[in-house]
Amino acid sequence: MELRPRSAFEASVGLSDRSPFWQESGIPLDPDKFKDPLITAKAERRAHVRLDQLKTLWLNTGTLCNLACKTCYIESSPRNDALVYLKLSEAEEYLDEAKAMGTVEIGFTGGEPFMNPDIIGMLEASLDRGFKVLVLTNAMRPMRRFEEHLLDLRSRFGGRLTFRVSVDHHRSEVHEAERGPRSWQKTIDGLCWLSANGFSLAVAGRSLPGESEIEAQSGYAALFGELGVAVDAGLLIFPQMDVTADVAEISEDCWEILNVAPSSVMCASSRMVVKRKGAAQPEVIACTLLPYDEEFSLGRTLRDATGEVALNHPHCARFCVLGGASCSA
Repeated sequence: MELRPRSAFEASVGLSDRSPFWQESGIPLDPDKFKDPLITAKAERRAHVRLDQLKTLWLNTGTLCNLACKTCYIESSPRNDALVYLKLSEAEEYLDEAKAMGTVEIGFTGGEPFMNPDIIGMLEASLDRGFKVLVLTNAMRPMRRFEEHLLDLRSRFGGRLTFRVSVDHHRSEVHEAERGPRSWQKTIDGLCWLSANGFSLAVAGRSLPGESEIEAQSGYAALFGELGVAVDAGLLIFPQMDVTADVAEISEDCWEILNVAPSSVMCASSRMVVKRKGAAQPEVIACTLLPYDEEFSLGRTLRDATGEVALNHPHCARFCVLGGASCSA
């Protein structure tokens, strides 16, 4: 779908070669950084974040996905089953524990959540327990297989079920540079179906080099207007996620310097459940962005996972503290 002429910044990043152009360039990450959970490379006390309240519990449905995006932080693909499908019975244990802890929201992420055969059961189990539910999806064929089930959930639970659709840019070629040829129209069709059927709807995009936040918001607004799509739950523009690029470590002094509160960081209010390939049971990890790093594994139960988290990864700085982003609603 061609909606607007190519802008100068898009021409400058080389769309024709479909490179992962939104990755940061320049200074590589200092190898001495993010080595010690207690001390930074400058010998300062590393910042830690305690769990204030478990407001959002994320359930990772597995890393299998119908797409293999070029810069997927979790390396989801049709072949990656490093995180296997979470089962309904396993999810229900955590839902009951989260309910007792006063959790408000359950988030579903993957991979593509609708690849998991138990997804509808897990959505229903979450909604039946009174949670708000947020589903991260590419809105493509895996989701569309469940249209009748989703319509039933919407009629029963209304606005407590929200979908956040990944649209990496407001132009098709930029989106497909990341997600592959012919991925744009299928996502747009799914987005339109959700909107037309009255689902609570959000869209997640990316912050690209040379494009201001205002330009990005204007581009998406024009796209939504031309499509007639109501994005009632908001547009989120996430920061770049290049783990190889240099970024400042977050020390205890940074909270005051940056005027950022520890409570604003994702791990102050959320945890994620994953099931690793070959594991007998799921476990709880600190962050949706760090599913493979054993340092961020916190235990078997939610109660086991209430301790402090050391901000000892580039994503902690780039995405949460400096980027001010959060995966939750």
